[in-house]
Amino acid sequence: MGINRVLSNKKNSGNGFATDIPSQTSLEEYQHHLLINRAEKEIIDLIRTRPGLTKGDLVDYTEYSRTKISSCVDNLILKKYIVENDETEYSGGRRSRTFSINGRLGLLAGIDIGATSIDIAVADLSRKVLIRRAEPAQVRQGPIKILGRVSTLLESMVEEIGFSTDDVLGIGIGVPGPVDFQRGIVISPPIMPGWDKYPIIQTVSQWFPRANIVVDNDVNVMALGELYAGNGKGIENLIFVKIGTGIGAGIICKGEIYRGASGCAGDIGHISVTKSGPICHCGNKGCLESLASGPAMAERALFAAEAGKSPILLDRYAANGNRLSAEDIGFGAREGDQLSIEIIRESGEMVGDVLASLVNFFNPEMIVIGGGVSNLGNLLLSSIRQAVLRRSLPLATRNLDIVFSGIGTDAGVIGAVNLAFDHLFVVMTTGEVGVG
Repeated sequence: MGINRVLSNKKNSGNGFATDIPSQTSLEEYQHHLLINRAEKEIIDLIRTRPGLTKGDLVDYTEYSRTKISSCVDNLILKKYIVENDETEYSGGRRSRTFSINGRLGLLAGIDIGATSIDIAVADLSRKVLIRRAEPAQVRQGPIKILGRVSTLLESMVEEIGFSTDDVLGIGIGVPGPVDFQRGIVISPPIMPGWDKYPIIQTVSQWFPRANIVVDNDVNVMALGELYAGNGKGIENLIFVKIGTGIGAGIICKGEIYRGASGCAGDIGHISVTKSGPICHCGNKGCLESLASGPAMAERALFAAEAGKSPILLDRYAANGNRLSAEDIGFGAREGDQLSIEIIRESGEMVGDVLASLVNFFNPEMIVIGGGVSNLGNLLLSSIRQAVLRRSLPLATRNLDIVFSGIGTDAGVIGAVNLAFDHLFVVMTTGEVGVG
């Protein structure tokens, strides 16, 4: 499976499917990417998102001539980046060949590091998942232990399916904290002690020296997963909201992740809901996360249950070894426990109130609710919807859908695999690119 890869980029830039290399950048700095020219980039992006295209289709979708398209397609086949499909398209004449990404070129890995778990998938370049593993892990244990476990687990997975670490061309990593995307590092993460500015890319590359590694916030990664494989397919403007240990949002604007000037766009968990609320781990009072996240809901439920307001939750607390979670609140609500129903409804309303401001500001086509707390079900979703509709302008909600994630717990790893693919191919801005 060897391939002459002549590009490497530890400073991934921009959004979209392929990264442009500034003309003054030396090739030695980009040895882990796959090199293409701008026309080839457009073709790869189209083939990736619209399987089964012919050369004629590619001419229709681009501004290039048929001669140019034929030249680029032939070059991409020669590089083994794309392949001709066995199936052909028939439109009343000579059958036309269709094309797809060459899944056999190498491997991609998607790593979703959560507050309390790690989830890893290995896929081929067509993004077909070949193997997947998940296990509990506490991100508070620090980067040395977590990244060491992630890397050794990924290495064993790759070997289990008959490949070597050199076959891994790209790795996408989602982490539960603010990420400086250009540098691939976490900045002052509230729930990740020891991770601040830690060299994640350099650490993982010790196991996978030939892979291009990209790090992003976990909610951005989940938003990508929803965009490519979930309810967000075909949606240009979308907000993905993760409600779990924390609360955050991934913003899709015009079909691409919007990260903002410093990479921290979407950190809605630290928007103030009330100035008299509890102190958040960020140091401020009344943040949405301190009131409506899973742990915040459980803390409120326990306090009320111990005051005699919910025998059901108190029994669950004792049965779980003096521990209460959002899952227990969901159980209580299904059993008709009024305290549980009230907590879910009020938490949904708080999330909806914050989202209403985003709807008025951004005017998305869809809001997707994901994360562990989304398992509380329709009571949560209806509370969010009602608050958004009540506080948003009618025009902003006329065509707005508010739905649960279509891929659930798969959003993180699917998004991470696609993140790796997005930054695998880079474009030279000067001259034509020859065959690698």
